[in-house]
Amino acid sequence: APDSRRAFWLVAVFGTATSFVTSAMAAHLPGLLQALGVAAGLAIAASALVGPAQVAARAVEFAASKRLRVHPLATARLAVALHPLGGLVLLLVGGLGWVPAVFSVLHGAGNGLITIAKGTLPLVLFGASGYGQRQGVLAIGQRLAQAAAPFLLALVLERGGGGVALLITGALSGIALLALAGIKKTA
Repeated sequence: APDSRRAFWLVAVFGTATSFVTSAMAAHLPGLLQALGVAAGLAIAASALVGPAQVAARAVEFAASKRLRVHPLATARLAVALHPLGGLVLLLVGGLGWVPAVFSVLHGAGNGLITIAKGTLPLVLFGASGYGQRQGVLAIGQRLAQAAAPFLLALVLERGGGGVALLITGALSGIALLALAGIKKTA
């Protein structure tokens, strides 16, 4: 079905773009924060909040999905919006000591939810039949983006600085969000 094929490619764009952002941030978050003028100790402390934020977001999603029956598409959209939202706060008021922590928590929470959405969204949209093969095909773009991201963001950080790096990861998140906006709840 054309709608299903279109939705599949939009899910692939979402997965690939978010894999790039996740991998880039995993490799460079403390360095990115330092490139934006954050002191080394604060950059490391803020970066350490990503993991706990991922776990907390997953726990909240688990509880909310049972009670509120939140569609995985809504979860994915919220998740993808958190990185650029945190980036915007960081770029606008980054000079304040607590802002890097806010960015890290928002990025981590979004990342935690994205990992859930990458598994549940294809299942809900396309069904269980062929799920493993579909996930394997989706993983191709995700793994390529994941492998390239640390190197490419290092180049951006070196040549363009932290602001440019943050704008690129925010733009990729925006592309993922646009892809998700193009998917109907029943593909």
